[in-house]
Amino acid sequence: MRVNLKGIHTVKVKLAGGKVGVYRYAWRGGPKLDGEPGTPQFMASYNAAVATLKAPKAGRFHSVIVGFKASGEFRGLAARTQSDYLKHIARIEVKFGTLPLSGFNEANAKTTRGVFKKWRDENAAKSARQADYAWSILGRICSWGKDRGDIDVNPCERGGRLYKADRNDRVWSSADEAAFISKAPAHLHLALILALWTGQRQGDLLRLTWSNYDGATLRLRQGKTGKRVVIPVGAPLRAALDAEQAKRRGALVLLNIEGERWTPDGFRSSWAKACAKAGITALTFHDFRGSAVTRLALAGASVPEIATITGHTLRDVQEILDAHYLSRDVTMAESAVRKLEEWSKAAET
Repeated sequence: MRVNLKGIHTVKVKLAGGKVGVYRYAWRGGPKLDGEPGTPQFMASYNAAVATLKAPKAGRFHSVIVGFKASGEFRGLAARTQSDYLKHIARIEVKFGTLPLSGFNEANAKTTRGVFKKWRDENAAKSARQADYAWSILGRICSWGKDRGDIDVNPCERGGRLYKADRNDRVWSSADEAAFISKAPAHLHLALILALWTGQRQGDLLRLTWSNYDGATLRLRQGKTGKRVVIPVGAPLRAALDAEQAKRRGALVLLNIEGERWTPDGFRSSWAKACAKAGITALTFHDFRGSAVTRLALAGASVPEIATITGHTLRDVQEILDAHYLSRDVTMAESAVRKLEEWSKAAET
């Protein structure tokens, strides 16, 4: 039986006397292989070389990285998230794989944190947002290792963020909603209503099936966090869902104009075209997350109530309300003044 081995690096060398010698390596820069291809000696040599890649050296950070990639925590991530993680993890392995685990004890963690921060700063020269993302992945690996006793300290804890996105004005208003509904294709209307009334991410909504809807609530597991959320369905969303369910074009709730599953790129492209047609240029689908939080707050929902619906942490909800959305929303200020007026009148009587 013939076996095709990938990655074999072949080098031809001119020997004394004019003959040409052929040397084979497990991969470029890898160990030299013995014997001729197809022989037991060659296969044994190749398997031994590959085994050195699979078995991480004990006492090195690489062992923690390998453990994280094999963990249920990593496997539980959405396929797209896993793919994004692996790109950054590959760079982390190259940069820090040989770091001794002694760098993660109480005595040395401060120095290791400095090394990690310097790496993040170097990445930020190209993209602050991607630098933060890589930092969060590195921190998650360290958190996983600490939780399992492989390391004593997570040097990435409370690392802060470099990327600051000013999205104070990027909230879907009632006027934006009306413009989209009047100009966008009908098969995109339900996506807008779902996003505004649930605050869920695009990927989770595109994966939503009718089995997630029981006529009163939507139950789903968020792909990015793995968190399970139960969302009571408001009347406008219920009417839209029931109308679409009556057609029942497939198992998925959101389908393209042909009645087929959306691809992420296909949805983004169609959504961008629909927004342009409606004259909406400064808003994205991602902005529905913050818009939903804002609307719930303006309606009087508490921070814990909002977090229960959208799946945000309490801290994230508060951060959105404090720093990003409500700081320029005059409606909340007007409400506060009306309450003050009512209190003042009551105090005078």
